[in-house]
Amino acid sequence: MKTLKTQILTAFLVSMCLLMMTTVNASERYGKQKVVYHINYDNPKKQTGALRNIQNHINAVGAENLDLKVVLHGHGLALLLDPDSLAKLKKFKHANANETMTAKIDNLKSQGVEFNVCANTVRGRKVDIDSDLYNVDKNDIVPSGVAEVAYLQAKGYSYVKP
Repeated sequence: MKTLKTQILTAFLVSMCLLMMTTVNASERYGKQKVVYHINYDNPKKQTGALRNIQNHINAVGAENLDLKVVLHGHGLALLLDPDSLAKLKKFKHANANETMTAKIDNLKSQGVEFNVCANTVRGRKVDIDSDLYNVDKNDIVPSGVAEVAYLQAKGYSYVKP
């Protein structure tokens, strides 16, 4: 009986060591990363998938090892568009900032993810950042979405288009 208990304890300890090594190896493997996610589409399923990809990325690398920005322009602003604003903003087909989506956005922001919004799109589509977009302030607005993506890439950010 003592042998069985010893074997179980040994198996448990080996399993725990392997689990800890996997976590350490992931951190060592990926190191620090700077990444820009580019969203310019309005499909709610694709946007949900993009947010899931971002969370998986954080889970793999660790929020403390990741400088992650999401750049939104064109139809991509639908991610942050309040459904109540859709009727007055004729250049949008979708407004995806429902309760489920905003909870995901808040969770990502709490982990350090920044959401940058294109000023050209805001201006061109007559979006009011205070009333039409979810949790966006003036500091989140960048002059141009595509120029911001290029700028971040020049600064060493890896480009991801989920």
